[in-house]
Amino acid sequence: MKIFWRVFPILKKNALPILVGLFLLMVVDVVQLFIPKVLQIAIDKLSLPGFARSNLVKYALIIVGLSFLMAILRRLWRLTLIGSSLRLSRDLRQMYYDHLLKLSQNFYNRSHTGDLMAYAINDLNAVRMLFGFGFVILVEICFFSVVTFIFMTDINLKLTLLAVTPLPILTLVITIFGQKIHHRFRHVQRIFANMSGRVQESISGIRVIKAFVQEESEREKISEVSYDYVKNNIALVKLSAIFHPSFGFIIGISMGIVIIFGGINVIQGEITIGEFVAFSTYLGMFAWPVMAIGMAINLYQRGKASMLRLNSIFDIQPAILDDERTDNNLQVVEGSLKLSNLKFKYSEESPEIFDDVNLKLTQGETLAIVGRTGCGKTTLIDLITRVYNPQENSVFIGGHEIYKIPLDLLRKTIVTVPQDIFLFSDTVANNIRLGKLDAEDIEVERVAKLAQVHEEILGFDKGYETEVGERGVTLSGGQKQRIAIARAILSDAEILVFDDSLSAVDTQTEKQLLENLIKVRKGKTTIIIAHRISSLQHADKIIVLDEGKIVESGKHSELLLEGKLYYQLWEKQQLKEKLESRD
Repeated sequence: MKIFWRVFPILKKNALPILVGLFLLMVVDVVQLFIPKVLQIAIDKLSLPGFARSNLVKYALIIVGLSFLMAILRRLWRLTLIGSSLRLSRDLRQMYYDHLLKLSQNFYNRSHTGDLMAYAINDLNAVRMLFGFGFVILVEICFFSVVTFIFMTDINLKLTLLAVTPLPILTLVITIFGQKIHHRFRHVQRIFANMSGRVQESISGIRVIKAFVQEESEREKISEVSYDYVKNNIALVKLSAIFHPSFGFIIGISMGIVIIFGGINVIQGEITIGEFVAFSTYLGMFAWPVMAIGMAINLYQRGKASMLRLNSIFDIQPAILDDERTDNNLQVVEGSLKLSNLKFKYSEESPEIFDDVNLKLTQGETLAIVGRTGCGKTTLIDLITRVYNPQENSVFIGGHEIYKIPLDLLRKTIVTVPQDIFLFSDTVANNIRLGKLDAEDIEVERVAKLAQVHEEILGFDKGYETEVGERGVTLSGGQKQRIAIARAILSDAEILVFDDSLSAVDTQTEKQLLENLIKVRKGKTTIIIAHRISSLQHADKIIVLDEGKIVESGKHSELLLEGKLYYQLWEKQQLKEKLESRD
C-alpha cells in the first residue's frame, strides 16, 4: 500500500463522509440479513395449525419495510462514498496538474501529450474506482461475509462448514490470475496512451494531412493503433472472463453441497424447511462477498498499475524551482540585466552553447540580438527566464542574482513572446486579456492598437468576441503574432522579450509596431530577437552571437562600419529585399 501514500492525505481530508458512508453500508448489510430470518419464521409458521392470513400480511409488510429502509440507507451511503471518491479524483487530478506546471521544458520535450492525457483520465479513474467502489467491496468482504457466516452457523454449524469447504480454492485462483491482470492492465494503459497521442497529433495536424493528401495513410495508422488497443483489451477481458466466472463456479459447488446435505437434514428433522430456505438465502448472499473478492483483486491490480504510472510522473523532481537561495522577501525587481562569464551546455556530453558571455543592459534600454540560425539566441533568453538553469552568479536581473528571485516574481518581471505562438480556443479579447486577467475592454483595445491588429479584429464577425479556434487556427500567422504581442504589452512587464515574434508581419507594420513599442515601453527594458536587421536600427544596443560568444556589440551604424558578421548579414538581407522587390 506504500505506492498509494499520496492518496492518504486526501482520504484523511474526506475521513468523516467516508466513515459515515461505511457505517451506513454496514447498517444496510445487517438489515438485509434480517429478511431471510423473517422469511424463515413465516415459512415455519405456515405449517402450524391455526395460522391466520393476517400474519402473512404482517410478515410481508415487515419485509417491505426493511427493504424500504435499505433503499434509503443505500442511497445515503452511495452519496457519501461515491461522492468522496469523486472528490478524491478531483484532488488527485489537481495535484497531478499542479505537478505538471512545475516541471521543466526538458520534461515536455521528451514527453508525449497522449501519455499525459492518459494519466489524467484512465489512470486517475482506476485509482478513483479502487478507493470508491473498492471501499464498498472491502466492507462486503470483511463485514458482510463475517456477519452472514454467523447467521448461517446459528442455523446449523455443520452445514455451514460443509458449504464453505470449496472456498480455499479461491486462494489458488487469486494467486494465478492476480498478477497477470496487473501486468496486462499496465500494458493496456500504455497502449491507450499511445492511441491518445496518435489521435491528438493527427487532429492537431489535420491541415497538413489534407494539404499533402495523406488522409488514407493517417486513417490506416489510427486504425492500426486502435486495433492494437482493442486486441490487448480483449486479452485482458479474456483473462477476466476466466477469473470472475470461477468464483461463481465455486459458489455453485457450495450450493450443490447445501442442496444435498441440507435436504438430508430437513428429511431427518435436524432443521426446518424455513431454516433450509433461510440458509440457502444466506448462502446466496454469502456468494456476493466471495465473488467480490475477484472484483476487489481486479480493482486493486488496476488501481495499483495506474498508481505506479502516476507515481512515475509524481517522482520526477522539478528541475526549476525555488530553493534555499531564494529571497522570498523580494517584491519588485527592476529591468536591468547583467550576464557575467555565462557558460551553458544542455548536458555533460553535449558541446557548450555559450562560453564566457558577458553583457550589461541598464533599465529602459532596448537590446537587439542577432546571429546565424542556431547560434543560441533563444537559448540565451531561456537562461535569462530560467527555462534552463544557468550556473550561479552568471545572470543578474535588477541587480539580484537570478536564483535569489522567486520564480513567480521572475515570470512577472520577464514576459516573452515566443517564436511558436500559442493562442487558446477562446475569444480574441480573452487571449489578449491573458496578460492581465482583470483588464477592461478599453485596455484590451489600447494594446491591440499598439500591436497594429485592432482594425483587423474589428473586421472579424464578432470583433473581439470572435472565437479563434484551437491554437488560433482561424487566424493568419501575422494576426496570431500581433495578438500575442498585444497580450505581452498588456502585462506591462519590466522586461519584455520578442523572440523572433515579428517574422510573419510585413515590413511597414513591423516598423509602426516597433515605434509604438518604443513610446509605450519608455523606461522599461525590451529585448528583440529578429532576423530582419532593418527592424533593429533604433535599438540602444545590438549584440551579435556566433559560436557561443558575443562577437560584436554596439549600435547599428557602428556595427556596419566594422564590416564584420553584422555587416555581412545586413548585406545579404539588403540583396534579398532588392531581389524580392524586382519580383
